[in-house]
Amino acid sequence: MAGVRWPPEDSDLNPPRPAAATAAAEQMISDDDRSVAADSWSIKSEYGSTLDDEQRHADAVDMLSGCNFPAASDYSSDKEGPDSNEVEASLLGLQSYWDASYAEDLANFHEHGQAGEIWFGIEVMDTVATWTKTLCANISQSHKSEGSSNSGPDPASISKDLSSWGVLDIGTGNGLLLQELAKQGFSDLTGTDYSEGAIVLAQKIATRNGFPNINFMVDDVLETKLNRKFHLVMDKGTLDAIGLHPDGQMKRLMYWESVSNLVASGGILVITSCNNTKDELLQEVENFNHKMLDIQDLDQDQEGSDENVVFQYLDHVRTYPTILFGGIEGSRVCTVAFQRL
Repeated sequence: MAGVRWPPEDSDLNPPRPAAATAAAEQMISDDDRSVAADSWSIKSEYGSTLDDEQRHADAVDMLSGCNFPAASDYSSDKEGPDSNEVEASLLGLQSYWDASYAEDLANFHEHGQAGEIWFGIEVMDTVATWTKTLCANISQSHKSEGSSNSGPDPASISKDLSSWGVLDIGTGNGLLLQELAKQGFSDLTGTDYSEGAIVLAQKIATRNGFPNINFMVDDVLETKLNRKFHLVMDKGTLDAIGLHPDGQMKRLMYWESVSNLVASGGILVITSCNNTKDELLQEVENFNHKMLDIQDLDQDQEGSDENVVFQYLDHVRTYPTILFGGIEGSRVCTVAFQRL
């Protein structure tokens, strides 16, 4: 699962798909998978029997009109009354869309060896990976420096610390973000996606690129079967896609409840989004915290206590370039980190 697919940075990421690619895809899926794919294509019947790159990019352009672009200051929106429900439902919120899309990407990988598109572009992915490493390294160092006179960073110690961080990428897609995190020093890496085609693709790409130890599995974050907590949970576009489902408002609440059980105490959740600004994500987390406080039926003395807050804002990326959209200059994406208390 992923959010809006921005046009690839390089034109060779998605060469025209020949008819042979469709045949290859048919050979790689079971009868049950074919029925799912058939349902997927029937939903997109207005595009014809295949969904070519031109149409997929046109879909992305259409989706951009629904994105909330931040104001220029601090690359995040300060608009009044943030509302996460402004984005209308879309095909990109349906699993059938992603099943069909990754079936096509998988066929293209076998035909041309291409990894597929990179959500939000290569620069954003690289920024997320390097920024996250710095954030995690600073947290590790701050813990070590407490009560210690040695405040200088130790590269060897940082590398050892990062290798012990359990990392989960939800809605991993083709898994390229995990590969970038591996290059930054993380080694306990897991990627999940509710589309089996995405997981097969991610495994094949990781093995080809020399990252066979990254663990990939089919799992729906809204109904996760994982029984492990992670120090770092990454989301690049998944919350966006969930919000595009016809039942997006309800599923977003399910998302926060599920993710709160996946992030270990003191761990970090990093969300990269184009359909939500930093302020909107902060408001959504605040609403979730309040809801959890209500559910706990706290007494008068406990209400409002920081000890009962689930997530708190930690930091956000400030370096994304800005674009002009609808007369407003802002960043097309935001990346925000929350800490699980």
